[in-house]
This record gives sequence, C-alpha cells and structure tokens, in this order.
Amino acid sequence: MPFMRRRPLLRAAAVGGGAYLAGKHSARRQADQQYQDAGQDQRLDDLEQQPPAAPQTAAGAQAAAPSMADQLNQLAGLHDQGVLSDDEFTAAKAKLLGG
Repeated sequence: MPFMRRRPLLRAAAVGGGAYLAGKHSARRQADQQYQDAGQDQRLDDLEQQPPAAPQTAAGAQAAAPSMADQLNQLAGLHDQGVLSDDEFTAAKAKLLGG
C-alpha cells in the first residue's frame, strides 16, 4: 500500500518538472528574441546616424559605365564562346560604335 501514495507524488513531480522546463525554454527563447531585437535596433540607429550619400552626378554615372573597349571585349568574348553568331556580333558591334 505504500505505492499508492508515491504515484500521485511522482506524477506531480513529473508534471511540475515538465512545466518548469517548458517555462525555462520559453523564457530563454524570449530573451534571445529581445537580444536580437536590440541588436537590430542598434544597427538601424547606426544607419540612421550616417550622413546621406551624395547623389551621383552625370559624370559619376558615366565613370561607372564600362568603357567602349570593355564592351567590345565582352562582345568578342561572347562571339568566341559561340553565344553570338557572326551576324549578331556584327550588328552589336555596329550599334556600339554608333554606325
């Protein structure tokens, strides 16, 4: 008969232990989320404090564009690889050279 008393106690201990672990896991997950949110907030604050980038001028945009020699080399490479046929290469080259 002593076993009759232990079962409810063991069951209560198992349920209580499970609830404790679930609560602990939930608290850890919530703390991790708060840590991530704080890090993201800090990165956003850092970005907001940076001075705005200067708008590109027309000269800056042209400097960023590849040169005509680079474009011709790219076309020649595509032609050598067989991506462009002879007619397509000639037409693209003429368009690039403006003729």
